[in-house]
Parts: sequence; structure tokens; C-alpha cells
Amino acid sequence: MKTRARYWMSAAAMAALLVPATPAFSQSDEQSRIRKLEAEVSALQRRVFPGGDGRFFEPEIGGTAAPAASNAGTPSTTALTDILARLDAMETSLQTLTGQVEVNSNMLQGLNTRMDALDGTGSAGVSTASASPSSTSSFPTPTTGPTPGGTDSASDNNLLAMTGGSSATGSSNPAASGPSAQRLSAVQAIAKPKTDDAADDEYSYGFRLWDAGFYPEAQQQLTMFVEKYPSHWRATYGRNLLGRAYLDDGKPREAAPWFLNNYQADRNAARSPDSLLYLARAMIAMNDTDRACIALAEFGETYPAVAAGRLQSDYETSRGKVTCSS
Repeated sequence: MKTRARYWMSAAAMAALLVPATPAFSQSDEQSRIRKLEAEVSALQRRVFPGGDGRFFEPEIGGTAAPAASNAGTPSTTALTDILARLDAMETSLQTLTGQVEVNSNMLQGLNTRMDALDGTGSAGVSTASASPSSTSSFPTPTTGPTPGGTDSASDNNLLAMTGGSSATGSSNPAASGPSAQRLSAVQAIAKPKTDDAADDEYSYGFRLWDAGFYPEAQQQLTMFVEKYPSHWRATYGRNLLGRAYLDDGKPREAAPWFLNNYQADRNAARSPDSLLYLARAMIAMNDTDRACIALAEFGETYPAVAAGRLQSDYETSRGKVTCSS
């Protein structure tokens, strides 16, 4: 029995030596760890090299859409493009509406002008007598606009007390037929401004008429402006330009009262120097040398900086047309 027992113990020991040792971890656990590491490296590779380059690792999630990371750093311009397109459309619509308003305004003005012509009160048929009433002075003061106050200085007395014995209402009667169709069409082509300042629009329209050479129409427009807006900051411009509209129309007697009125209303106004100088030019056009010399002398004394600056050329030209005693 002892011999048999020893035999079995020896056999068991030999078997233990022949059987390989059992690993500490199973093979499936090792493969799981390897797959996990490969997945982490693949994810890291896609972060470092975006685009799913096949040279490295295939993306885990398939699909036809391009990876979102491929467009990183490229801003979209769709919203900006839409805004610019809408702005262009709005500007185009605004230009179209503005053009339609101007066309309608010109058409309405044309209708009014034709109606006035039929009634015998067209713009070319307005009498200048109402704009330049007679006065005891040879420089009659118009009733519209500010009325000059008392005269304290000798120069004021010289200007206002120059009696010539003639009336300022010497304008000729307009033609009974009224303005021609061609003239009406040309006047209608001059657009009237449309801004938030209605008074400035009225003056600007009168300036455009004067600048285009439509002096009777400018006289009517500017007369309306100075009567309706006597306190507007453009009033000094309006009175001076109204005088020029008469002077350029060959009517110096009608122009003189407006120049005198504008000068005496406010000597510090923007166009007061111009009016005093053009008063002298109106007197020169009337061959009244004495009154022209008085106006020129006062201009040089009152506005020496303007006489040597902005209006120097006009001042010297006017002085060269008359011979003054002093």
C-alpha cells in the first residue's frame, strides 16, 4: 500500500510539472484593453488631424455628410449677403418712390401753371408793382419783410432822403398771351426740393429758377418766400436774391428797394453787404451817379473786410463804372 501511494504522489507531481501555468488575466480582457486603447488613439488622431484621413484611422461614425470639424474657422457669409441684398432692394425702392414723387410734383406744378396762365395770373404775368410800392424816397422800401426803423446816422439819412421824384412802379405790363409752352416745360423741369425745412425748400426753389434764368418766375417765388417766412434765417438771402432777380431782369428800379430793405433790416446779416453793393449797381444801371457813390462809400466804410475779400472784385468793378468826388 505504501508503494502504491508513493506511485500516485509521484504521478501527480509529474502532471503538475507538465501542465502550463494559468495566466493571471484572460485573453478576452487583454483584447478589450487593446480595443479601448486603439479607440482612444483614433479619437485623439481625429482631433489632431481633422478630416478623417484614411492614412491614419477610419471614423467610427460613418455617413455622407462631411465632418463638422472640416469647416472649422470658415465663417458663413449667408446672413451678411441676405442683409446687403435687402438693403439694395430697399434703396432701389426708395429711389423709385422719390422719382415718382418728383414726377407727380412737377406734373401738379405744371397743371397749376397752366391754370394760372388761363386765368391771366401766370408766373410770367405777375406785376412787379405790388412787390415794389412807391415811396417818398428814391429807394422805395417794399412793404414785405422787416420795415427799416428810424435813421440815426448820417449815412442812413443820405440813403433814405434821396428823393428822385419818380415812382418805383415802372414795370412794363406782361404779354397777354402768357408764357409759351416751351417755357412752361423748361420751368417744370426744375425740381423743387423736398426736405424737412419747408422754408429753405421755397428759397432753394427760387434760387434754382433764378440760376436757370427764369427771372419772372424767380421773382414770384422769392416774393412768396420773404412774405411767408420773414424771420427765417434764409430771409436775408431771399431779399437779396429777389433784388438780383429784378436787377438781372433789367429792372433796377424794382430791385433797389429790396437791396435797401435787406441792408437796413440787419446790417450784420449774411447778405447785407451784398445788398448794399448791389444797391450801388442798381443806381449805376439807372445812371444815378450820386446815389451810386453814396452806396459805394458806405459799403467801403461799413464792410472793409468784405470789400477787401469776398466782394473785392465786384466792389472794384462797380467803382470803376462811376467817378465819385471822394
